[in-house]
Amino acid sequence: MKPIRLVSGFLTVGFWTLASRILGFVREMMILAFIGPGPVMDAFVAAFRLPNMFRRFFAEGAFNAAFVPQFAKRYEAGDNAEGFAREAFNGLAFLVLILTALAMVFMPAFVWATAEGFSGDARFDLTVGYGRIVFPYILFMSLSALFSGVLNATGRFAAAAAAPVLLNIFVICAMAAGAVLGGEVIRWLVWTIPVAGIAQLTLVWTAAHRAGISIRPGRPRWSPEMKHLVVVAIPAALSSGVMQINLLVGQQVASRYDAAVSWLFAADRLYQLPLGVVGIAVGIVLLPDLSRRLRDDDGDGARHAFSRAGEIALALTIPSAVALVVIPLPLVSVLFERGQQTADDSAAIALAVAVYGLGLPAFVLQKVLQPLYFAREDTRTPFRYALWAMVVNAVVAIGLHFYIGWIAAALATTLAGWTLVWLLARGARPMGDVARFDTRFRRRIWRIIAASVIMGAVLWGVNLLLGPWITAPGWRYLALAVLVGSGMVSYFLSGQLLGAFALHEFRAALRRGN
Repeated sequence: MKPIRLVSGFLTVGFWTLASRILGFVREMMILAFIGPGPVMDAFVAAFRLPNMFRRFFAEGAFNAAFVPQFAKRYEAGDNAEGFAREAFNGLAFLVLILTALAMVFMPAFVWATAEGFSGDARFDLTVGYGRIVFPYILFMSLSALFSGVLNATGRFAAAAAAPVLLNIFVICAMAAGAVLGGEVIRWLVWTIPVAGIAQLTLVWTAAHRAGISIRPGRPRWSPEMKHLVVVAIPAALSSGVMQINLLVGQQVASRYDAAVSWLFAADRLYQLPLGVVGIAVGIVLLPDLSRRLRDDDGDGARHAFSRAGEIALALTIPSAVALVVIPLPLVSVLFERGQQTADDSAAIALAVAVYGLGLPAFVLQKVLQPLYFAREDTRTPFRYALWAMVVNAVVAIGLHFYIGWIAAALATTLAGWTLVWLLARGARPMGDVARFDTRFRRRIWRIIAASVIMGAVLWGVNLLLGPWITAPGWRYLALAVLVGSGMVSYFLSGQLLGAFALHEFRAALRRGN
C-alpha cells in the first residue's frame, strides 16, 4: 500500500489550497468591484450559501467523517475497498438528487428559512432565482467529495486539493467576459457555478480511475456495509448540521442590516485563507493517517502524527491570527476597496476580520482534534459537543445583536469556536497519550506565541510608518507587500532565535515524509 507522507501531504494540500484561496481573493475582489456590497451581492451570497451549506452537511462533513476511515481501513487490508466506494457513490448520488429536486420546488421556503430578513424586499426574489441556478452545484461537489476522500485515503492528495481551483478559474473568466462583453456580471457568475462543478467532478473522477479505483454509477443497494456507513454518518451529519445552523443564525442576524451579509462574506473570505491552507490541509491528511495507525495499534506513531499536525497548524495559524487582529484595515482596504466598495464598507469588513481573527486558532484546532474521534468512527461525541457550541452561538448572536448590531454574528462564531475546541480537548482525555500533545509540542507552543507577539509589535509599528502610503492609490500594493513582508521576516527570525521551530527539522521530516 502507498504510505501516507504526512509533511509532504500537508504541503501538497496546502499549496493547492493556497492557490485556490489566492484565486478566491481575485474572485471576491471582482465581485466587490463589479457588484459591490448591497442587495444583489447579498442575494448572491445567500443563494450560493445554500448548496455550500448542504455540501458540508452531506459530503465534507457527514460523509467524509464516516466514509474516509472505513475506506482507508478496507484499502489497507485489501478488503474490497473499490466495491465499498461504488456502493457509497450510488447511495450518495441518489440522496443528493432527491435533495436537489426538492430544493428546485421549495426554493422560496429555503430562502425564507436561511435569510428571513430578505422578506418584503427585492433581495428575496433575487435570492430565489439565483438559488435555483446554483443549487445543482451540490450534486457535483458531493460526488467530488467522495472521489476526493478516495484519493486522500490512498495517499494521493494533489488532484483532490487542486479541484477547487477550477471553480475560481471558471468564475474569474466568466466575470471578466461579462464585464468585457457588456452583460450582467451577476448572470455570468451564477450560471458558471454549476458548470465549474462538472469540471471539478470530472477531474477527481479521472484521477481516481488512474489511481486504480474505478467507480461507475449504478442502482443504490442497502447492504450491511451501507447500513454501518449510515449509522456512523448520521451523528456526523447532525454535527455538520449544527455547524451550518451556526452560520444560518449569523446570516439571519446579518440579513436585518443593509449590506451586513456582504460584509461578513468578505471578512469570511479573508480569514478562510489561513484556515483553508493550514486547518483544512491538516485535517484532510491527518484523518486517513490516524485511521491507518490506529488500525495497526501504532499508538506512538499516532501521537507523533497528532502532535506534529498541531505544531505545524499553530506555528502557521497563530501569527496569521495576530496579523488579522493587528492590521485588518490595511489588508481589507488594499485587497477589496475598489469599484463599488467604499471606505465605510472596508471599515465594517475590517472589524469583522479582527473578530474572526481571534477565533482562527480555534477553527484550526477543531480540524486537528476532530480526527481523533473520526478515526475511531466516533461521530456521536463531536455531535454532542457541537450542540453546546450551537447554543453558545445562538445566545451570543441573537442576544447581543440588539446592543452591538450585526457584528454580534462574527463574535458568536468566534466564541462558539473556542467552546467546541475546549469540549473536544476535554473529551479526548480518556483516549490516553495518543490524544495528548507530546513534550516537543508543549515546549514549543509558548515560543510560537512569543514569536507571534513580536511579529504583531513589528506589524503595528510598520503600519504606523506606512500609513500614508497604504492609502495612496499608486503605492498601496507595494506598501502592503512591505508591511506583510516585515511581519513574515520578524516572525521567522524571532521564531528561529527562540527555538519555536527549526528549519533543519522541517527538511528532515520532509525527506522522511512524516
